[in-house]
Amino acid sequence: MLLGSQLRRLREARGITREAAGYSIRASESKISRMELGRVSFKTRDVEDLLTLYGITDDSERESLLSLAREANVAGWWHSYTDVLPTWFPTYVGLEGAASLIRVYEVQFVHGLLQTEEYARAVVRRGMKGASAADVERRVALRLERQKYLLSDAGPEFHIVLDEAALRRPYGDREVMRGQLQHLIDISARPNVRLQVMPFGFGGHSGESGAFTILSFPDADLSDVVYVEQLTSALYLDKREDVAQYEQALKELQQDSPGPDESRDLLRGLLQLS
Repeated sequence: MLLGSQLRRLREARGITREAAGYSIRASESKISRMELGRVSFKTRDVEDLLTLYGITDDSERESLLSLAREANVAGWWHSYTDVLPTWFPTYVGLEGAASLIRVYEVQFVHGLLQTEEYARAVVRRGMKGASAADVERRVALRLERQKYLLSDAGPEFHIVLDEAALRRPYGDREVMRGQLQHLIDISARPNVRLQVMPFGFGGHSGESGAFTILSFPDADLSDVVYVEQLTSALYLDKREDVAQYEQALKELQQDSPGPDESRDLLRGLLQLS
């Protein structure tokens, strides 16, 4: 994505169309679009030809961008789990690991970055009916590996609104749910985590379309991405007007939900009842 955004910036600065850029590397306009969105791999020769077309002749600048191209083609750690993941999900894991701010609304279950191992196992078993025990454990291991980034010193800001339904819907037995509630209480005290609960008592709210995630990145050239998961696929939305609507929905959810301290008290109340 970073390389793609840099190439788009260089192309636009020279006033070159995607069609002309595609012609220069023996490709279509749509391939240039996919390259600039970071959705296809990069051939070094194609990047070299585009840099020449865009008038980039300085050796150090060319090498910096070519180095990005080589890095972009290195498979991330999560690719070893692709055999147990839906085809659209590795892209999300890569984006999540690059984000500096992750904003979430979740209604079905606790978000994967906040799940305990036991709760995650119950969720995966429910979602992967008929899967072998080994495949279930690999999926759980991936989820726990993703959590390391959130808990690291360089972890992203994580802002989440959890619908109360996600907290009351049982996955696993009573002890699993109690452990999950306690984990939410504990992790919500971390400085990079802002957790709010949308209570049943509020009634209808702006999250009526279902769960979604907004990913923001440290590089100013990268646009925010909205991730919406469906039953057989997922949407990655990065058009400004689409992102703005989801940002507004999340802003309203945050305004309408109790704050982090009150939400933590709500979690403690649910824990006492469980």
